[in-house]
Amino acid sequence: MSSILIKKTRVIDPASKLDAERDILIRDGKVAKIGKEIRDRKARAINAKGMIATPGLIDLHCHLRDPGRPDEETIESGSQSAVAGGFTSICCMPNTEPPIDNEGIVNYIYKEAARVGLCKVFPIGTITKGRFGKELSEFGELLNAGAKGFSDDGDSVSDNNVFRHALEYSKVFDVPIFEHPIDNSLAQYGLMNEGVVSTRLGLKGSPAIAEEVTVARDLMLAKFTGARLHLCHISTKGAVELIRKAKKQGVRVTCETCPHYFFFNDDVLESFDANYKVNPPIRSEEDRQAIIQGLKDGTIDCIATDHAPHCQAEKELEFASAPYGMIGFETAISMIVMELIDKQKMSWLDVISKLTVNPAEIIQEKTGSISPGTAVNITLIAPGKKWTVTEDEIRSGSKNTPFLGKEIKGRVTNVIVRGSVKYSLKD
Repeated sequence: MSSILIKKTRVIDPASKLDAERDILIRDGKVAKIGKEIRDRKARAINAKGMIATPGLIDLHCHLRDPGRPDEETIESGSQSAVAGGFTSICCMPNTEPPIDNEGIVNYIYKEAARVGLCKVFPIGTITKGRFGKELSEFGELLNAGAKGFSDDGDSVSDNNVFRHALEYSKVFDVPIFEHPIDNSLAQYGLMNEGVVSTRLGLKGSPAIAEEVTVARDLMLAKFTGARLHLCHISTKGAVELIRKAKKQGVRVTCETCPHYFFFNDDVLESFDANYKVNPPIRSEEDRQAIIQGLKDGTIDCIATDHAPHCQAEKELEFASAPYGMIGFETAISMIVMELIDKQKMSWLDVISKLTVNPAEIIQEKTGSISPGTAVNITLIAPGKKWTVTEDEIRSGSKNTPFLGKEIKGRVTNVIVRGSVKYSLKD
């Protein structure tokens, strides 16, 4: 394994609170030295002046559609997209066909990810068999195979007793339940956020309370059981307030939001572009501002993409029939730069913590930092680099992003996984 010397980069490592210009020398897949004016003639040099070096980014929530929908995404195409977005570790959700509810499918995902050899892919197993919400999956079997937690993502577990037992069972193993908080009896599969804009457009809305009532139930059961709860893709002001209060009470809860919830508000749905149709829906401006505040004050622990690929034919259906979801790996850093960094709403150190050390702690992985002796997972970011999103630029198997044809700012230039360069941007 060749040596790599990253020169004159701004190193941002939340685990050690480092934010300074340094060189990074990598030997034998590990960080050999961090300092100034490091020299090694045998090392491959990367001139990273003006760039930011961070621990490899970790995405706690994505969809690879494998097994089941290779026309939308595969582990290979999804991994290519992930590293292009700076992610060296990703957690894939279990709403595949068939779902990740047994040891065999977990083994398949690990073997396929190893064959592809790009980023680390960690499966999340189902809470219930078949994601039917009735009978708990074999947690022990899934964990022994390598699952990092449990979720019926795409749906919440509506049966209170089943969800209680899921929390109690997961507590035995000290792993999190990844809950998709939505009450479908209230949401009724609304097409967008219920509010002024949905009324004006004549589109069926999904109210914020559909998320908040489930968040409230989940928090109460987490408090009762003492189990670890991770709430996925939080989108509403009320949910943020509930989580903030629960954390103050000592509930073992963590949560994530996605770039589209702090970048857009529901005005974008006026375009009737189905690429803005996601679940939960893009919310009001008041909700968007609350999400940003939740990120700033630490209520929201992580930023996850909820990368959700769909083929073009499906997204081109009439709005009501188009599926929910947008791809997110490759535009996440740009959305963070343009909304959180450039507008001075958060520091780089705080943002990167929500993409590295915080998610690493949730899935109990010894990664998310840059320090001598550690295995190397590093992402290099050019925050000022502008680029136009085109189908040719996107590495995902699907192209369902509202940024197609638009110029955005901030891009990943290099990704190193386990000491090897797995992605380099070609100018």
